[in-house]
Amino acid sequence: MDKQIKKKYWTLKRVATFGGGAALILFIAYQFIFADRRSKLKIEKDKITISEVKKGQFKEYIPQTGTVEPSRTVFLDAIEGGNIRHIVRESGAILKKGDVILELTNLNREISVLDQESNLTQTLNRSRDTRLLLTQNALRQQESLITIDNALATLKPRYERQKKLFEKKLISKQEFEQTEADFQANLKRREITYQAFRIDSISSVQQIKQLDESEKKLLQSLRGVGKILDNLVIKSPIDGQLSTPHWEIGQGVTQGQRLGQVDIIGSFKVRVPIDELYLPKISAGLPATTDFAGKTYQLSITYIYPTIQNGRFEVDMNFEGETPQGIRRGQSLRMRVELGQPSEELLLPIGGFYKDTGGNWVFILDGDNKAVKKEIKLGRKMGSEYFEVLEGLKPGDRVITSSYENFGNNEVLLLE
Repeated sequence: MDKQIKKKYWTLKRVATFGGGAALILFIAYQFIFADRRSKLKIEKDKITISEVKKGQFKEYIPQTGTVEPSRTVFLDAIEGGNIRHIVRESGAILKKGDVILELTNLNREISVLDQESNLTQTLNRSRDTRLLLTQNALRQQESLITIDNALATLKPRYERQKKLFEKKLISKQEFEQTEADFQANLKRREITYQAFRIDSISSVQQIKQLDESEKKLLQSLRGVGKILDNLVIKSPIDGQLSTPHWEIGQGVTQGQRLGQVDIIGSFKVRVPIDELYLPKISAGLPATTDFAGKTYQLSITYIYPTIQNGRFEVDMNFEGETPQGIRRGQSLRMRVELGQPSEELLLPIGGFYKDTGGNWVFILDGDNKAVKKEIKLGRKMGSEYFEVLEGLKPGDRVITSSYENFGNNEVLLLE
């Protein structure tokens, strides 16, 4: 009899079917549970900029543009008005202190000065006449005292002799009384004359002291009046180079008008306007740097101008050590003005990513061929070079710092 062969349940086909189904289910489960479902974008690696996060000195500075000026400038202002009579030195001339630059003429002023000199001289002469009268009066009184003393020198011994003779009745009473009267009269006369001389002497001392002070002031005024005409001659106050507008003979000049300036040669400073926002952080002594002809030069703030105009204030900076060769007055220099002392911070190079993310997130490399989106927090900006990293990054992290404009909303970048 034929034996019935029992059919196997787990055939190769069925095993293959169930195994494939199980694998599919596992794959789908993995995709749901473990697989990366973030949006991805493939980009070319050579078209992006990758920068490394590192520790370094953070120097907070602001870029500014300064103007080269002479380290010292003295302005020439007309003390007296008038008309230009003679031009001695032209603009650009190299001057020594005291060199004549311009000569002015002012006829009305010259006549006025002559009148003032004449009046002062007359007053001074009257003062001297008063002094002479006081001296003559003192001499006359002294002469009177000498005359009286001389008379007393004769009368006193005669009086004493006649007094003894009269007591012995050797001379008449009339003769003795005459001598006595002359002697007593001269004594009183001397006393009165001496009192007058003493009072006049005290008064004369005070008057002479006042005259001395008055004459001193008159002489000072006379010298001052004489110098008024000296102001019509414009001279260089220092050694330096002359800078002036164009002048013409006969040109009118008003009192106080600026006629030009004299600049120290070969010594420069930099005048830098700064936004008033930074005023609390700016102080004398803060350093700055500038690049000129391929070399970096050091400067420091020496003076802060107190006036704020159009939302800006100005500072003067002097070069520390070497001054750049070839700079000229009026030339512009790009400055980096440091704000405060440097500190050790975590630094991220500045790039185009900031305008797309606002510094809130970046793409950080995960391996060599993938970059992922990560939230970060940035702090201060160090010029045009670095950001201060506050959170989200560590030293050695590699970050895409070029523009994210073409990355869309993708969260993962695949680098090819």
